[in-house]
Amino acid sequence: MITTQTRDRIGEMPVTVLGSTGSVGRQTMDVAAMHGLRVEGISGAKNISLLEEQIRQFHPRFCAVENEAAARELKIAAADTDTKILSGRSGILWLAANGDCRIVLNSIIGTAGLEPTLNAIRAGKNVALANKETLVTAGEFVMAEAKAHGVSVLPVDSEHCAIFQCLNGEVHARVKTLYLTCSGGAFRGKTLNELKLVTKKEALAHPTWKMGAKITVDCASLMNKGLELIEAVRLFDVSPDQVEVVVHPESIIHSMVGFCDNAVMAQLSVPDMRLCIQYALTYPDRMPSLLEPLDFKKIGRLTFLEPDEKTFTLLPLARRAVKEGGIKTAVLNGANEAAVQLFLDEKIGFTDIFQLVETAVNDTPNKEHPTLKDLEQADCAARDTVSRLVR
Repeated sequence: MITTQTRDRIGEMPVTVLGSTGSVGRQTMDVAAMHGLRVEGISGAKNISLLEEQIRQFHPRFCAVENEAAARELKIAAADTDTKILSGRSGILWLAANGDCRIVLNSIIGTAGLEPTLNAIRAGKNVALANKETLVTAGEFVMAEAKAHGVSVLPVDSEHCAIFQCLNGEVHARVKTLYLTCSGGAFRGKTLNELKLVTKKEALAHPTWKMGAKITVDCASLMNKGLELIEAVRLFDVSPDQVEVVVHPESIIHSMVGFCDNAVMAQLSVPDMRLCIQYALTYPDRMPSLLEPLDFKKIGRLTFLEPDEKTFTLLPLARRAVKEGGIKTAVLNGANEAAVQLFLDEKIGFTDIFQLVETAVNDTPNKEHPTLKDLEQADCAARDTVSRLVR
């Protein structure tokens, strides 16, 4: 039973949503609307029509728009509201650290989400993180900063949210294996020769989840699961060998945790990101959600397969990168972001992503004990390598 006291506490918890116009951001606003969460701030790149709509519905005190021309337009469009419009990258960074919110949900795409995450943490705010690239590129720094400032990093990715739930009340030292489930993406079962012929439209046709373009392509290449493997290592402080990827086409089990006694706990639900978002925003409470309940009679069966790492080589490459440590995961992520964008721009083929990322990782000398600046430079250098290889 949800008490009035619990509802009041949840409703009084202001949240700032970075990337409110993206897929995860829009679903976050659905959750905020359902539970009456007070939205302190929102941000977007340039979708001013949606930002204006969100301003009028949620009345945030602040809205940051990265594109400065779009910010000027929004100031005019929303001039009759009390929302202060911030502009440029500096506006987003200010919003991450300021305002009367207890938690910042960061769904900015790519490594652009790293600096806002660190700003929020250093300002003493909890972070609900839907930006896996932050932890892939600089996870050790992010988690160390969170510990130093006494704040929490709450996972929004469905797999890590599932693991987080399964670990509630458990002793960390008793964990044996983290099982990351994977739908297999749009091209499960295809050969490498078949993958060479796939189109952008085919790569964006995910079988179960509705997501942004970049993450959908990552799912099709299985790089998304490689990034999640690295993210799991950082979030839960386990070794790469303790993380196992299992293909689960139904996408009902979102991940599992195996313990030293060989018991396994799993979290199940229909595939809908709003549950993960809600859990992060209302933790440690549980609230009614917008999801439909599971009907096990309709599901019928749950199947599990081994991922094809010989064809989808980015998954084992990600495992190798996190094992090698240093700057390798930053290189992996930067090269992948650059290559995926080239594919989305239809300048390279799908399997070229595999080759470009592997070349960047293999050709970049590692650097042990890197600083944050070293990681940022490695990210930029990896992007430059990809650009040079396709000229």
